[in-house]
Amino acid sequence: MSQPLTVDCPTCGAPVEWTAANVNRPFCSDRCKLIDLGAWAAEEHKIPVSPDAEDELFSEDLPPRGH
Repeated sequence: MSQPLTVDCPTCGAPVEWTAANVNRPFCSDRCKLIDLGAWAAEEHKIPVSPDAEDELFSEDLPPRGH
């Protein structure tokens, strides 16, 4: 029988078994999951966006550039 696949918890780095039965995957616990969610909510993490895509996202909110 092969070893189960493990990944590192994104918050604390602890090894986590990657199985359908592990409801916290890829986190090791609810605590680490909530810590990571709080970091995203506080905008400590951001998904990179190209400047052109950012212009498209906010083009309706702002007046045209140079005016």
